[in-house]
Amino acid sequence: MITVESVSKNFNNLPAVDDISFVAHEKEILVLLGTSGCGKTTTLKMINRLIDSDSGNILIDGKNIKKQKVEELRMGIGYVMQNSGLFPHYTVAENIAVVPRLQKWDSKKIESRIEELIHKLHLSDEVLKRFPHELSGGQQQRVGIARALIANTPILLMDEPFGALDNITRSDIHSEFKTLNELKNKTIILVTHDVSEAFELGHRICLMNKGKIIQTGTPKEMIYHPENDFVKNFFANNRLALEYKITKVEDLQLENILEKDFDKHENIWNVLQNLNANLEDVELYNTITTAFNEYRKKQLA
Repeated sequence: MITVESVSKNFNNLPAVDDISFVAHEKEILVLLGTSGCGKTTTLKMINRLIDSDSGNILIDGKNIKKQKVEELRMGIGYVMQNSGLFPHYTVAENIAVVPRLQKWDSKKIESRIEELIHKLHLSDEVLKRFPHELSGGQQQRVGIARALIANTPILLMDEPFGALDNITRSDIHSEFKTLNELKNKTIILVTHDVSEAFELGHRICLMNKGKIIQTGTPKEMIYHPENDFVKNFFANNRLALEYKITKVEDLQLENILEKDFDKHENIWNVLQNLNANLEDVELYNTITTAFNEYRKKQLA
């Protein structure tokens, strides 16, 4: 668990992060969402002390990070940077192996773990001898994730990890990300400015503006129970699509109709996309949209 208590950070006497507090629970994906300059990346960097806070406390499992050696702190935290952050003069294998070598792992253990991860991330063995500039953007990002996962740390920090990817590649990696068992036992804080990404990947969202947290809550709470006009307006342009994405099969009580083809936890957006793509059952499509509209009315009442 990561606890941030009344943390602030100024640059040139201007507040980048202004007295924020939040908790990232164990095995949770907490998203820091907001426009450029709102303080989300500064917040992330303070958690592994790439930047030190000016005031307040950050605790990991109850231990104040400023009372730990920086090197030891970072060994227990995986970090995925913007644009993958790979070392250009290292091969893919050397990039992934950076932390295990610092921890003096046995070479066979390193090789075995690298092979395990690249297969889970849908990379071929032959990429291991390549250099980062020889990879596609999607491949580079997968390598960056592999490097962050290899030591199997309980915490993972991700700074705009998919921001440089095209929409199709990003969608593919999102799908892999959600199903990767390596991530299900980790506490993850993910920074993004992409609203759809936040709603697709996050269990909860901290919406930030001008260095402050405006609201923290689940995607449903953000849409149906905004605390003020800023929150409401922030999601206004994408609202209907987001509502489809946060509504599950089980919410519409359609399990008996859909259980053969869809999990009850599947979101309605994906169900309708699938039916559209396969030109299936127009009557079923209409049944789902009618049930969704009724559910939506109840939420907005």
